[in-house]
Amino acid sequence: MKFGKDTADFFIPDGKPIEEALARTTHMGIGAHPDDLEIMAYHGILECFMREDKRFLGVTVTDGAGSPRDDLYASYSDEEMRNVRRTEQKKAAVVGEYSGVVLLDYPSSAVKDPKNPDVRKDLQQLISEAKPSYIYTHNLADKHDTHVAVAVRVIEVLRELPQNVHPQRLYGCEVWRDLDWMVDSDKVTFDVGAHENLAAALAGVFDSQICGGKRYDLATMGRRRANATYFETHGTDITSAMIYAMDLTPLIKELKLDIEEYVLDHINRFGQEVSSRLRRLL
Repeated sequence: MKFGKDTADFFIPDGKPIEEALARTTHMGIGAHPDDLEIMAYHGILECFMREDKRFLGVTVTDGAGSPRDDLYASYSDEEMRNVRRTEQKKAAVVGEYSGVVLLDYPSSAVKDPKNPDVRKDLQQLISEAKPSYIYTHNLADKHDTHVAVAVRVIEVLRELPQNVHPQRLYGCEVWRDLDWMVDSDKVTFDVGAHENLAAALAGVFDSQICGGKRYDLATMGRRRANATYFETHGTDITSAMIYAMDLTPLIKELKLDIEEYVLDHINRFGQEVSSRLRRLL
């Protein structure tokens, strides 16, 4: 398998051939940075954990070299940080029993450049070979440019691919903006309350981020617990952890749908719900 970057890596924890790792994939996560998969695509990881009939393949698009750093990592160069984050992502693949993890190793600038075809070519190759039933990526209302760029590239690739390799569902998940604001009828909800130890272990693998000044481990677990409690105003909690997602499947099934308008429709429905409630109560 040939990727756009010579430094790209396909790591398979159980040592199986690449062809087998791709063929057994049912769930795929496509994230911008090392640790994004473990935050946003955890439902897919959990669905496949210790299963023979379901396997999760992770794809990390960028090298993560520009991340903030502190403590042990304060003096690390971008190249040193890149190497640490690659190692951490591979450790997570072992802990989560992934079918494999692909490190495409692009700088963020390459992903954000709509004229750069390399990222699209790599994603097209991986999706075509793996044919996953479910793909998890970033949501289109995320506030991180690289995250949104990855989601857009995924949608663009799927729109170019034939329907027979399309996933059953394409989900846009939470990282740098949660999706609590969406009206309940628009939310895709994932119960991720099982194996809390696995969730903590996966988030905790990324020491360069946690020790480096960002408590993603605590924030991620806290968000999931908050989602579970605050989802329903008049009912008891049905789980201890929940992830929200935006259903992006219509964007790959109906090619005439405009990506920007699709997101704005979600925002407008939220605005209409707020406005309607106020009009009832004023």
